[in-house]
Amino acid sequence: MADSNFYAVIMAGGGGTRLWPLSRRKRPKQLLKLVGDASMFAMAVDRLREILPVERILVVTIADQIALLQKDVPDIPHENFLMEPMPRGTASVVGLAAIHLQQIAPDATMAVLTADHYIRNIALFHQLLESAWQTAQDDWLVTLGIHPTFPSTGYGYIQRAEKIQQHHSLAIHRVLKFKEKPDLATAKAMLLSGDHDWNSGMFIWRVSRILDEFKKQMPDLYQGLTRIASSFGTPAKNDVIAEVWHGLKPVTIDYGIMEQAQSVAVIPATDLGWDDIGSWESLFEVLPGDENGNIFIGCNPVIVDSDHSLILSENSRRQIVTVGMEDTIIIDTGDALLVCNRHDAQKVREVVTLLGDIDNGKYL
Repeated sequence: MADSNFYAVIMAGGGGTRLWPLSRRKRPKQLLKLVGDASMFAMAVDRLREILPVERILVVTIADQIALLQKDVPDIPHENFLMEPMPRGTASVVGLAAIHLQQIAPDATMAVLTADHYIRNIALFHQLLESAWQTAQDDWLVTLGIHPTFPSTGYGYIQRAEKIQQHHSLAIHRVLKFKEKPDLATAKAMLLSGDHDWNSGMFIWRVSRILDEFKKQMPDLYQGLTRIASSFGTPAKNDVIAEVWHGLKPVTIDYGIMEQAQSVAVIPATDLGWDDIGSWESLFEVLPGDENGNIFIGCNPVIVDSDHSLILSENSRRQIVTVGMEDTIIIDTGDALLVCNRHDAQKVREVVTLLGDIDNGKYL
C-alpha cells in the first residue's frame, strides 16, 4: 500500500487447543509448520511484505509467546509486539492495537488479521486489502467475506445486502446481518440463498472509527483502554494493562461491535484459496492426500484398507500401521498420542481441559 498510514495487526495469542498434542504452551499453533517449511505466523507476515514494511506490522500476543514469535520472524521491531496479559477475546485485542496506533499514527487505518489463516491467492488478498482500505476512508467498518464452497457448520456467516461501491473488479456490499455458526440445515439454506459469505475474521477500519464504536457499544472496555492509553510512556504501563485486563470479560469483536454497528461493509472473496487452520480436520482442505485421501506428515506409515485419514508423527523410531481405518486422525508427538475420528476433531479442545488436571498440566 502506498499510504504510509496503513498498518496491519496480526492477532497471534491463541492457544490452539484443537491442534493438541502438536500445539502446546511452549509451541503455540502459530509456530507450527503444517503447510510448507514456514510457520503459520511467518506466512502471515510474509504475505504482507509486498504491500507493507515490517515496521507497520503489529503483533498482539500473550507474554509467554513474544520471545518465540520474535525468534521466528526477527526483523519485526521489538516495540511492534503488543502484550495482552491473558486472553480476553478479540475485542480487547483490537482495542489494545487501536490505542497504540492512536498514539503513533492518529490517522491510521488498520487491517486486523490472524496468524492461523492459509491463503493461496496472495495477489487477490492484496487487492482485497487495497479495496477495503479505500472503503474504510469513507468511515465504513469493512470485513472480508469468503465465498462458501460447502455448507459449513464451523464458520459464522455474513449476509450481504445491496452493493454500495466497486473497486476494480471487487464489489463492496452493505452487511445486512452477522450470523453465528449454524446447524447443517441452516447452513445449506444459506448456501442456496447466494447472499451469504463465511465470516473470515479479517477486518479493516480507521482507528478513530473503531474507537468511536468502542466508546458507543463497549463503554467499559473503552474506559479501560483510555486508562491504558494514559499510561503509555510511563513506568506504570504494564501494571495498568494487567489491572485493566483482569477486570475484562472475554468478548469477540464480532459480538461486541460488528453485530450492532452501522455502516458495515463486506467484500466477498471468490478464489482466495482461504482456509482457517483451526483444527486437524481443516488440514484435509489444505493438504493433498494420496489416492485414498490419506495425508501423511513426517512419517511413512504402512496403510492397509484405510482411507481419508491424517497421520502425523514426530517419533522417527515408531512405525505406524493402520488396518481398516477410515476418517481417522492419528497425531504422535512421542510423549502424547491422539487418535480420534476426523469428524470429532473439534472435541480435542475438551480433552485439553481434562489434561489440565493431570501431572500439573504436564502434557499441555
